[in-house]
Amino acid sequence: MNEKKSWAICLGTGFLLGALLVPAAVWLIQSMAVSEESLPVSARMVEAVGSTELAIVIQSLLGGLFGGVAAAAALPFADDGTQLLLRSLLHLTATLASFALLVRGCWWADSLRGTSLFLVLLALVYILIWLGRWVSWYMEVVQLRAMLGLKAKPSRLNWAATLAYLPFALLVCLLLPLVLMWIDQRFVVDVPLFSGLVLPYLLLPLAGFFSGLTLGRKQGLCPLYPVLLFVCYLPAVWLVFNSTALFHCFMAAVPAALGNGLGYFLRCRSDCHNT
Repeated sequence: MNEKKSWAICLGTGFLLGALLVPAAVWLIQSMAVSEESLPVSARMVEAVGSTELAIVIQSLLGGLFGGVAAAAALPFADDGTQLLLRSLLHLTATLASFALLVRGCWWADSLRGTSLFLVLLALVYILIWLGRWVSWYMEVVQLRAMLGLKAKPSRLNWAATLAYLPFALLVCLLLPLVLMWIDQRFVVDVPLFSGLVLPYLLLPLAGFFSGLTLGRKQGLCPLYPVLLFVCYLPAVWLVFNSTALFHCFMAAVPAALGNGLGYFLRCRSDCHNT
């Protein structure tokens, strides 16, 4: 009974959030476009269905469906490895299917190529989030082993702890620039607001600093983490931007080094107080 109640609460919350956030996100993106009226639905969808009100209802229902399916990921992992893999693949398939309905039903893409781009980006996000959850679980196991006196010898330069943050690094340094560049090209034509200003001067420093801070407090000094962010961002420089965006790598790596150093300092101070 408790499991069924958890499923109902999870799916219901996801449906509600999807129904509310999808129109809000469309309105926010369209409000940044200088050539379009700010509506919670796309102009092409209104033209296709013949009514703004009907378009809003359809989009909210499709957004709710996607939100409910996606919210199932918040439920606990399966105990068995094979069962976990099967459930994850099934949920990924259902998530992609509901998102495809949302994209085509709301006329965000009117071709197979455009829809495929949306699905590839979602699949990449899904895999990165899944890896992030797995890494979090793995780190809890490591901490539990440490509490039981089974702590393994630290790796040189703490590379193992740094490697656990690879999914996050790929998300911030590769996927985020692609998404923001797409938003700029589609909705913000004149000035690359998100990819040229918000990304290097706000998002990269914040992501680098706070992730480095968390890593330092949990795992200690990890000098390879800033290098990881720098290297992961290099493909974005040449694929998304050009050589003038090379400084983006430093905008992520330098705050990461500062955050990791501060986290390591706080960790050492906490250890001193506990002894």
